[in-house]
Amino acid sequence: MATLSDIGVAAAINILSAIAFLFAFAILRLQPFNDRVYFPKWYLKGARSSPTNSGRSVRKFVNLDYRSYLRFLGWMPAALKMPEPELIEHAGLDSAVYLRIYLLGLKIFVPITILAFAVLVPVNWTNDTLESEASKSPDLEYSEVDKLSISNIPSESNKFWAHLLMTYAFTFWTCYVLFKEYEKVASMRLHFLASEKRRPDQFTVLVRNIPPDPDESISELVEHFFLVNHPDHYLTQQVVYNANKLAKMVEQKKSMQNWFDYYQLKFERNPSKRPTCKIGFLGLFGKKVDAIDYYTSEIEKLTKEEIKERDRVKRDPKSIMPAAFVSFRTRWGAAVCAQTQQTRNPTLWLTDWSPEPRDVYWPNLAIPFVNLTIRRLIIAVAFFFLTFFFMIPIAFVQSLANIEGIEKAVPFLKPLIEMDFIKSFIQGFLPGIALKIFLIFLPTILMLMTKFEGFVALSSLERRAASKYYIFLLVNVFLGSIIAGTAFQQLNTFIHQSVNEFPKTIGMAIPQKATFFITYVMVDGWSGVALEIIRLKPLIVYHLKNCFLVKTDKDREEAMDPGSIEFSSCEPKIQLYFLLGLVYAAITPFLLPYILVFFGLAYLVFRHQIINVYNQEYESAAAFWPNVHGRVISAMVISQVVLLGLLSTRKAANSTPFLVALPVLTIWFHLFCKNRYESAFRKYPLQEAMMKDTLERTREPNLDLKAYLLNAYVHPAFKAVDDRQDTAIFDDGDYEGVLVPTKRSSRKTTPSPSRHTGSSSPSLADFAMERQP
Repeated sequence: MATLSDIGVAAAINILSAIAFLFAFAILRLQPFNDRVYFPKWYLKGARSSPTNSGRSVRKFVNLDYRSYLRFLGWMPAALKMPEPELIEHAGLDSAVYLRIYLLGLKIFVPITILAFAVLVPVNWTNDTLESEASKSPDLEYSEVDKLSISNIPSESNKFWAHLLMTYAFTFWTCYVLFKEYEKVASMRLHFLASEKRRPDQFTVLVRNIPPDPDESISELVEHFFLVNHPDHYLTQQVVYNANKLAKMVEQKKSMQNWFDYYQLKFERNPSKRPTCKIGFLGLFGKKVDAIDYYTSEIEKLTKEEIKERDRVKRDPKSIMPAAFVSFRTRWGAAVCAQTQQTRNPTLWLTDWSPEPRDVYWPNLAIPFVNLTIRRLIIAVAFFFLTFFFMIPIAFVQSLANIEGIEKAVPFLKPLIEMDFIKSFIQGFLPGIALKIFLIFLPTILMLMTKFEGFVALSSLERRAASKYYIFLLVNVFLGSIIAGTAFQQLNTFIHQSVNEFPKTIGMAIPQKATFFITYVMVDGWSGVALEIIRLKPLIVYHLKNCFLVKTDKDREEAMDPGSIEFSSCEPKIQLYFLLGLVYAAITPFLLPYILVFFGLAYLVFRHQIINVYNQEYESAAAFWPNVHGRVISAMVISQVVLLGLLSTRKAANSTPFLVALPVLTIWFHLFCKNRYESAFRKYPLQEAMMKDTLERTREPNLDLKAYLLNAYVHPAFKAVDDRQDTAIFDDGDYEGVLVPTKRSSRKTTPSPSRHTGSSSPSLADFAMERQP
């Protein structure tokens, strides 16, 4: 079990690591040849030019101005200087609200930490319960940290009233901060949507589960349905094609082009020798050929196959999915369609807001809607087993914190392990770093599982993957560490004591796991966040590309990878810190300062990254905030239930019943906030839509909206196939609302058959004029 000295060693290692990472970043960012790595966002905006273009001296690569090194920490105040409205305009609302999660942590835990150390720490410290229990049961382990926890309060003590009252105070304060933050973010979202520039998704609805029809194509059926049921607002539609095979060809051609550029550059540097390559597995086996000629022929072959596949997809009815992007003349019309039921059968003609074009995850649009339920059931089962079997490495990590267990497994290492520094390193640092290593590949696995479920927007994929990751962290990292750690630390006590004493032992062991979580917070929350700002992987990749592939400024720009906030993995980790802070606030307050350091450091680092580095793939206008709010609420309920269980094991019969009402009040508060504010994140007010439409018509009366929307939702694979002009899938005909003449005489809602010929059909206005006497 980690002692104060062990935690001190871990803290020293992590503080030195964090300082080293921050110092290295402060030096690296000043070097001209790293400028595109640490300031890519400004290059993308065209507000920064490469300093390496000026001159041919060593100054192109190394900053020789000693005065700049004296201000090497100037990035910190600069990161805090940009006001929030400017930050929203610069990086988007998603990024600004993501930073507010860290501010939320500071707002919640700064007062809680002050209150807990002023009240609970003295109450816990002024007892000797653990010493007396250890004298009766020598196998019971504890450390100096545990003396600051609720475990040091004797059973049936009236001092538990202090913990109960503080829990009420913590809960009310957290609810107040959450309420004000939900109100603020909802207001920010509505203001952002009202002031946002025109985007295709404001006018477009994604329609899925379109019923098949033997007489009409999907395109004709969609156009006919919406002209009949939304005659005044329907504008145009784009059916969804299964172009996944074509997209793979496009990626393959892109890879071939990169290799061609590499060998071409290699030949230009040494014209006396033609580069060669092997065409077998991974380029390691097979026949050796001229690399430039080989990739030239392969690219030409792929180009022909791409064109052929694109034409096949456009002509083959089987490649058309029962889904379409339907665009309207007004935002009001799109809002009405997206937020209403279209037919009597609620399973057909399902409409929802379309993601913005860059937010669409195109491969999943080719999944039949009827398959989604089966896919999600499969993933639910797979996720359950993944979560369950991950208990094995978690138990291994917990065994690292138990010196006695290691000595029994490898007795020949006992002299080495018993050395003070090695022992402190194992108990105070190794468990945290081992757990972080085990969790490295988990976000990628969960994202692959989420993609299999069939969500069609990147933002939806990230929110769904984040939910899985949070559940995983809750079950394995939090509950698993407590259960496994208790079993390892108190195994001998469990074996030799009465079954009636098990709850008491577990109740005393839960506070003692705070030392493990302290080490985890320091490794992941201190060193991990500090390492994030160095951008080690993008730095290495950029310079490798710069050495071997870059020939022009365009190549250099493509080699620059700004990255983005990985919401699916970052946000659940933040929520784990909320959970740990709220659970241990009343149990072991000693954990809280470490959480505060994390929130403060992470806010500073990620604010710098958002301003200078990250380029978000999409903009959801903070649609993730209800998930953030809900997870903090769940953390509060868990903390209350844990404390309730602890007090029940300590026979605090006088105070425990008063805690029962707290989870009920917390859940009521969550439902109140959900009913009050969540609609702002799920629906678009018709009043706002009408105001924006009216303002736009006044400012741009001659706006050609159909031309603006014409190719907005064309599959990227079609756009990537050569430079031919027939990539548009929309019918480039009459821009007025038209009605597709039905081929079925049984459709009674259809006006008279069209007498017009050609690519476009007559408008509703034409039919109205024809019917006039």
